[in-house]
Amino acid sequence: MDSSFEIISDEEVQDIRAALEEGDLCTATERLSESLRDIENAPLNIAITGESGTGKSTFVNAIRGMDDEEEGSAKTGVVETTGKPTPYNHPQYPNVTVWDLPGIGTPNFAADSYLQSVDFSRYDFFIILSSERFKKNDIDLAKAVQAMNKKFYFVRSKVDSDLHASQVRRKKTFNEENVLNEIRNNCIQSLRDGDITEPQVFLLSFLELDKFDFHIMQDTLEKELPEHKRHIFLISLPNISLPVLEKKRQAFKKDIWKLSLLSGGVAAVPIPGLSVACDIGILVKAMINYKNAFGLDEKSLEKLADKFGKDVNELKSVIKSPLVIKEINKELVTTLLKSGVTGGLMIVEYAASNIPMLGSMAAGGISFGTTYWMLSGFLKEIAEDANRVLMKALESPV
Repeated sequence: MDSSFEIISDEEVQDIRAALEEGDLCTATERLSESLRDIENAPLNIAITGESGTGKSTFVNAIRGMDDEEEGSAKTGVVETTGKPTPYNHPQYPNVTVWDLPGIGTPNFAADSYLQSVDFSRYDFFIILSSERFKKNDIDLAKAVQAMNKKFYFVRSKVDSDLHASQVRRKKTFNEENVLNEIRNNCIQSLRDGDITEPQVFLLSFLELDKFDFHIMQDTLEKELPEHKRHIFLISLPNISLPVLEKKRQAFKKDIWKLSLLSGGVAAVPIPGLSVACDIGILVKAMINYKNAFGLDEKSLEKLADKFGKDVNELKSVIKSPLVIKEINKELVTTLLKSGVTGGLMIVEYAASNIPMLGSMAAGGISFGTTYWMLSGFLKEIAEDANRVLMKALESPV
């Protein structure tokens, strides 16, 4: 099967194919629709824990693409600011919740009863933070999490502060790579001493999340999360680097096939006007989602400009797609659909000869091809614009 179909499970493909072979287009369409809803609404609960003072609240904000002073951000401070498990929803994806857990070993959360106190069963995985060597509380927590068949990841925080301190102390011999290796090896050794086998430690700076090991951690989580959780995790990541933007493009690219199949299935159902209404609804929703996920909506652009001390119009100046700067609504998509017939027909011809499972869906009209053609083109344009905007934001003043 084409790798573009990875997001559709084998069971789904079999169900859809069976329904099409029996001529039951309604069932096939509904199956696709249910699958899309499952992916879109999949809950993801991330637990951030560790000892007091390790930067948990700052990380909760950073992983959601928020500043510490922004409305809805987790409260930060030099002392323990979290008195109970506190949920923080992602600003764009409310089904993604990052939990700021109290520091383990604090008076109200003793290590031996910590997991029960914070209701461990609700979380998909744990990120255990330390701003120095991992200690007995961290190791005991990791073992308890592992015993309950949950994933955990070690993050060594505040490495930017360690690098700065080392540079001050070692003016002549400072070497960033050597210092990072020292920190990593020290953490790994402390975990091995606590009988954690093959520990992996990610070095992060929450103030500069795109540096150090963030991309390695992102890749690890992507591989180990279930497919439906992986998708929402990827698209909810803050737009901090070109690799993150590329991950999002790939995640959305897989979705286009399913959206197109849904559109084609509806087109094959003989109800006047249903196909056009479905096409417009699918396209509007998907295009708005792409625009928001890549941070090209007005609010996100203003926030990015403020973060890097740029004028928002300076960032907008590198946007080339005329669709990105327009309001995406039914009227705009209707106009685009009128000019998209040729491209749609080309995709239908390709689909009919290369995707046997499409069958009656392709025969039902040009909806499959039009949806695929338009969303593929828009995704390509918006991803390229997002790259240009980020590069412009990172550009040093002349």
